[in-house]
Amino acid sequence: MRITKRSNIAMRILMFCAVRDDHDRLVTRAEVASRCEVSPSHLAQIINRLAQLGYLETQRGRGGGICLGMAPRDIVIGDVFRALEPMFPDTGCFADSDDTCPLHDACRLRPALRAAADAFYGHLDQITLDRLVCDNDALAGLFGLPRCTARSGNRTAVPA
Repeated sequence: MRITKRSNIAMRILMFCAVRDDHDRLVTRAEVASRCEVSPSHLAQIINRLAQLGYLETQRGRGGGICLGMAPRDIVIGDVFRALEPMFPDTGCFADSDDTCPLHDACRLRPALRAAADAFYGHLDQITLDRLVCDNDALAGLFGLPRCTARSGNRTAVPA
């Protein structure tokens, strides 16, 4: 499985917004770009997409910025990845109605890959953003923030 740069940046943005104890306070795009080590041009596109999906709220103008659009415990990582990077395109071998491939009727690769994708997303569906950031002092330190405290009571470790 290859995670795209877009998904990687999106997860950095969400984790930065969630790891802050004052995650309801707006932060500027410049601060996010600096702390997440992302170019402002990449950042703007991804923030806009995350806002369209409801994961972030944005406010324009003076005093504007971004913050989480929902509680970290309500952001399911599998949903984020599905929304940003569908594993399989709707064309070619993975389209339900593909009749251009001579192997289509006998191919066992497509269902095997779909089963692998289901397992991948199934695992990520068990992980919330809160579980990635709560009590993760190392992550807070990388962002240059003080220790993050639990907000949802869900303090179990992320499964390996």
